[in-house]
Amino acid sequence: MTNANAKQWVYGFGGGAAEGDASQKNLLGGKGANLAEMASLGLPVPPGFTITTEVCTEFYANDRKYPDGLTREVDAALKKIGETVGKAFGDPKNPLLVSVRSGARASMPGMMDTVLNLGLNDETVAGLADLSGDARFAYDSYRRFIQMYSDVVLEVEHHEFEEILETFKEENDYHLDTDLSADDWKTVIKGYKNVVEKSLGRPFPQDTNEQLWGAVDAVFGSWRNDRADTYRRLHNIPESWGTAVNVQAMVFGNMGESSATGVAFTRDPSTGANNYYGEFLINAQGEDVVAGIRTPQPLTKRAREEMGETEPSLEEAMPAAYAELADVFDKLEKHYRDMQDIEFTIQESKLWMLQTRNGKRTAKAALKIAVDLCEEGLLTKEEAIMRVDPHSLDQLLHPSLDPDAPRDLVLTGLPASPGAASGEVVFNSDEAERLAQEGRKVILVRVETSPEDIHGMHAAKGIVTARGGMTSHAAVVARGMGRPCVCGAGDLKIDKSGASFSAGGRMIEKGEIITIDGAVGRVFAGEVPTIQPELSGDFAKLMGWADAVRRMRVRANAETPHDAQVARDFGAEGIGLCRTEHMFFDADRIIAVREMILAGDKTGREAALAKLLPMQRSDFEEIFKVMRGLPVTIRLLDPPLHEFLPHSDNEIEEVATASGMDATKLKDRAHALQEFNPMLGHRGCRLGISFPEIYEMQARAIIEAACKVGDETGEKVTPEIMIPLVAKREELAILKAQIDAVAADVLKEKGTSLDYLIGTMIELPRAALTAGDIAHDAEFFSFGTNDLTQTTFGLSRDDSASFLPDYMKQGIFERDPFVTIDVEGVGVLVKVAAENGRKTRKDLKLGICGEHGGDPDSIRFVERVGLDYVSCSPYRTPIARLAAAQSKLANK
Repeated sequence: MTNANAKQWVYGFGGGAAEGDASQKNLLGGKGANLAEMASLGLPVPPGFTITTEVCTEFYANDRKYPDGLTREVDAALKKIGETVGKAFGDPKNPLLVSVRSGARASMPGMMDTVLNLGLNDETVAGLADLSGDARFAYDSYRRFIQMYSDVVLEVEHHEFEEILETFKEENDYHLDTDLSADDWKTVIKGYKNVVEKSLGRPFPQDTNEQLWGAVDAVFGSWRNDRADTYRRLHNIPESWGTAVNVQAMVFGNMGESSATGVAFTRDPSTGANNYYGEFLINAQGEDVVAGIRTPQPLTKRAREEMGETEPSLEEAMPAAYAELADVFDKLEKHYRDMQDIEFTIQESKLWMLQTRNGKRTAKAALKIAVDLCEEGLLTKEEAIMRVDPHSLDQLLHPSLDPDAPRDLVLTGLPASPGAASGEVVFNSDEAERLAQEGRKVILVRVETSPEDIHGMHAAKGIVTARGGMTSHAAVVARGMGRPCVCGAGDLKIDKSGASFSAGGRMIEKGEIITIDGAVGRVFAGEVPTIQPELSGDFAKLMGWADAVRRMRVRANAETPHDAQVARDFGAEGIGLCRTEHMFFDADRIIAVREMILAGDKTGREAALAKLLPMQRSDFEEIFKVMRGLPVTIRLLDPPLHEFLPHSDNEIEEVATASGMDATKLKDRAHALQEFNPMLGHRGCRLGISFPEIYEMQARAIIEAACKVGDETGEKVTPEIMIPLVAKREELAILKAQIDAVAADVLKEKGTSLDYLIGTMIELPRAALTAGDIAHDAEFFSFGTNDLTQTTFGLSRDDSASFLPDYMKQGIFERDPFVTIDVEGVGVLVKVAAENGRKTRKDLKLGICGEHGGDPDSIRFVERVGLDYVSCSPYRTPIARLAAAQSKLANK
């Protein structure tokens, strides 16, 4: 044991009182804090105690040793549980049995380990049989404990126990676990214990204290297992948070036909509808419901009828317990003012609450629940805005199946997570991950998923399972990831070789394309066309509330009329980055671009540019028409010339034919233009300085297009011309003068006037540090945080992916700096540039147009710095709008 300052390591709850409450989630974990809160509310909670997250921190900081005093506090808390329920831990005649569960401050479903029925051994199982009057129940509980403890704590392979049980059932012509008698379970237990002794060289532990500390060790140890590490990385949960451990008196759902266990949500987590939603199993324990080993029954009569099931719902099978449960649902939802995810057990008709937490939900459900709770008077509009995770809105932008498209139904299951996806069939998670890394779309098909499959589920476009219900591991994780998922597809039979699956007499081979529709629980052969969803109703309402609150404007990065229209449809208030180089790669233009680059003199360049001018003008006209008076920031040509250069002999011949130049000379010229480090070479404003005619052509195209669209529509067009990669004020001053001269010529030719702005992209550290000087010539700054991150860190965004995971794993980076802005480095440069730029020019317009513009965490930083707008991809516009509103509310 290590020395530490005297502090409380263990917090008790139960019997209508608790030492903690819901506000102590960081200390007690989400599960422990909510158990304490439910106990204080007087709800039927089995007594127990929580070992705090601080113990987890001590455990890892001190070579997996526990702090002084912990054993004493655990012993005292265990004794108190026994006194509350009238039992004693380890007593052969009157044994107290406990569950040991993890509980981090953030919900991590299925990621860490649980042990039930702890305290059973060869002596206490007989005592349990006598006390309950049901030997079958007692020995069923003992075999479950051996199997779970061996898997979680002793690390004996789970399948070895499954094989013993399945073989025994086959030999005795049993179909269900409930068919086995007490004597049958004794035989199975003997086989289980032999497996343990054979695997470990020692018998299954009989000392109950050894059992308890083994389980506590395993829960703390599971905080750093591979699947928990993966989940934390995907959901941005810091490892430093740690997990708590909850030890709780067991209540039993497997004590016969008057007992049951279930999982429920106070509202539908897929749609958000205000209907109770959940599943239960009679004569079962909790892991049976979520593991997908048995397909559970629905909670309500309405759900049973909708699903076409014949087995009775809980509402019909146990009406008194259901009525009490419904009352608890209403109390908890009103208390927490949010949809709750609840675990419960009914032991001989008595209801017990095992857990409540804010339920995970789809983005569609999150929107509906937030809006409904607001309209029910439980939330204010501002609270409703804060309830929806901006990241989750991405789910709403996933396609659904085209209702008019033909489809070939192969399989039907439960609609576990909405959305539609097509991909190749794969049967294991490692292959799913490998193929996805190759850029292939895959659908993961499994009998059931477990936490070990999380990497494959993340890699897959969708998931299909043969077993499991709407609250199984596959369903919960898929909804959290926004992956479509079909569960409980009972007709699905996977070939033992893992090369195909069959359903309804049809065979689908590995690698064949299937399409899944998670909204209705169906699987189709081949690829079915999809359509984008319409964002209205609750989405429009919440977005309206968000738009009324936010200070910051939201623009989109777009350079085609289609992208501009998508951006406008998603509520973008302008274009913050139109990359003109993307317009040059079309097949009918690239030859003229190459002709311009390879020209030996200004005359040759101007001849090629004359071909490009009408194309560029047409591009800008289309975009200005779509944006109808909203601001459009157009970045002049930026990338290194090597990206446009011809490489093959055929490409050089094409340029030679178009320009009348000699092919050999062109080849020599192309070779001469090659650069060792092109991203830091002849690009951006440096091209404009060397070849001013390029930017002059683009400026003419912009001004002419703006004048034409303004005349045609009668709406004001205000182009914002952005000069890239400026490092010194002099670069900007020279190019600004040239653009102003071109604009003056165009406006004189047309006899009209036009407002336009000239500004620069701040993407080099020197530009950020000298922004006060640059602002003398810039009317706006747009922070190009992609390149600013690269040049600040000296990192290549394209090459760093191979080692960034190592940096994040070792805590050098908490987040990928290309996803979330580095506040301490890049962020300081942005802040300094914004402050100094506005000292020079008070009305300087400031925005951000890198990938960070669509990242909610980066948007929070942008709000604090006081920039005017963010610009992001068209499809992330709604995310940015909501994140901007939340950032404003958080900064109140």
